Amino acid sequence: MFCRTDQQCICYLCSVDEHKGHDTVSAAAERTERQRELEVSRQNIQQRIQDREKDVKELQQQVEAINRSADKAVEDSEKIFTQLIRLMEKRSSDVKQQVRSQQETEVSRVKELQEKLEQEITELKRKDAEMKKLSHTEDHTQFLHNYPSLSALSESTSSINILPLRYFEDVTAAVSELRDKLQDVLRDKWTNVSLTVTEVDVLLSQPEPKTRAGFLQYSCELTLDPNTANKKLLLSEGNRKVTKMSEQQSYSSHPDRFTGWVQVLSRESLTGRCYWEVEWRGDGVYVAVAYKNISRLNLILGPSITANNNDY
Repeated sequence: MFCRTDQQCICYLCSVDEHKGHDTVSAAAERTERQRELEVSRQNIQQRIQDREKDVKELQQQVEAINRSADKAVEDSEKIFTQLIRLMEKRSSDVKQQVRSQQETEVSRVKELQEKLEQEITELKRKDAEMKKLSHTEDHTQFLHNYPSLSALSESTSSINILPLRYFEDVTAAVSELRDKLQDVLRDKWTNVSLTVTEVDVLLSQPEPKTRAGFLQYSCELTLDPNTANKKLLLSEGNRKVTKMSEQQSYSSHPDRFTGWVQVLSRESLTGRCYWEVEWRGDGVYVAVAYKNISRLNLILGPSITANNNDY
């Protein structure tokens, strides 16, 4: 028999003596209940394995796309820079180095994610094997004895966001535009130009997008900073959703927190061109770009993400 009150196997005599009045069932009945739980856990693990294997495959495709895009960008850049002869040879080398550096960074990032996912898959498979072995135990008592020793599942790796494949395609177009502009500069205004990396980056700027598809190449994902949230704002979904509440939340005191109005800043800073999308419900919601050091006491229209009703 099994005593659910004390979570241990007992004999019949114990059930009427030491464990009298306890919640007791037969070992077979308890085994059946735990077996169901075990099967559910296995199903969850197997689903996670499938999901992670799919993520690993997509990340590998991403690595290959990064490499192909980087190789093509370097090749095209070299062809364009040869037209500038000696004056632009150094600039060609600089662009190639930047692409390769970014390529190395992106590949390193993706491979690091791959390694984490592969480690998680290995751990999940090991765990599944343990559960499978235990599920085949015929002796009910032995099964119940070993069941609590199963280690808990570790936290799953954060969801993998597969970004659009847009790594280095803009380099070729940017360098082509740079060539035309530099030809004019070298002919007419060379004495007034210092070809620093910063100035070249300015020349590499692309025309402002006109469509959503164009804006998406500058897309970024923002999370909200709990240290800045007004106490009437509830952050959820990994700090990507904010809801206006009637009661104050139990946030700790922090010098960056908004106290005058229901506002919250994003955790990430924005540089260059950035595009993001916001879904909202209710009235009086403002979304804007702000300096990090804006006033925490008084409302300045449009400086941050604010919510005056419901959520977004």
